[in-house]
Amino acid sequence: MEKVRRERPLIHHITNIVTCGDCANITSSIGALPVMAYALEEVEEMVQAASAAVINIGTLLPDRLEAMIKMGKKAGENGIPVVLDPVGAGATAYRSKAALRLLKAIEPAIIKGNGAEIGFLAGVKGVKISGIQSIDAGDPLESVKRLLSALDYRAVVAVTGPVDVIADGKRVARVFNGHSFLPLVVGSGCMSASLMAAFAAVEKDYFLAAAAALAAMGVAGEIAAEKEVTGPAEYKVRFLDTLFHLNPQEFSSRARIEIR
Repeated sequence: MEKVRRERPLIHHITNIVTCGDCANITSSIGALPVMAYALEEVEEMVQAASAAVINIGTLLPDRLEAMIKMGKKAGENGIPVVLDPVGAGATAYRSKAALRLLKAIEPAIIKGNGAEIGFLAGVKGVKISGIQSIDAGDPLESVKRLLSALDYRAVVAVTGPVDVIADGKRVARVFNGHSFLPLVVGSGCMSASLMAAFAAVEKDYFLAAAAALAAMGVAGEIAAEKEVTGPAEYKVRFLDTLFHLNPQEFSSRARIEIR
């Protein structure tokens, strides 16, 4: 966290237009610099100036998908980590094909999703998703392991939920921080991908970056709820301000991460 605030890395997003502002805000709150550049004509140039990138398929369009692939490949050529958020993968045929295409084309450093999204990418039968909401996801760790074994490149896979699960094929982390208000904030999943990218921009062990980012999200979520909150909108503002003021000592004392 100190390194992010000191270096202020640029994080390039091609993300969900519903939560674009929220992703920019959380990137800024942790101390990094957000940029949202979608045009085919500039995505390669912009990502080369960045230290990490986010690809989020929440509001998918054909030209945006091509921009994602173009940006992701250029990031790979330059050693820039990409966080892939396959929002709603498994919900429609078009979205599902796009997510699988991105998985192969850009070789993301971190793949982050809810249980159903990761389960679909891993080929787990019986997972259910309604729009972007995970309904029936099965065992998240099993999905993570199956997806990692199916990839022909190294990556970190993270499943968000009541207990976040992160793995890289050698280590497994569980993050127990969080609050019941967080899922009520539209875009909290998208925001966590931005936080992962900010941490991955300064920490080359992407497993640790992903686990630390989700712990920071959860700790800030817990602190934000300690005073009476009337609803999700008030909570979101308090959450972002809490993250902005969160110091390393408080973070490390409150983070509940199990690594095996």
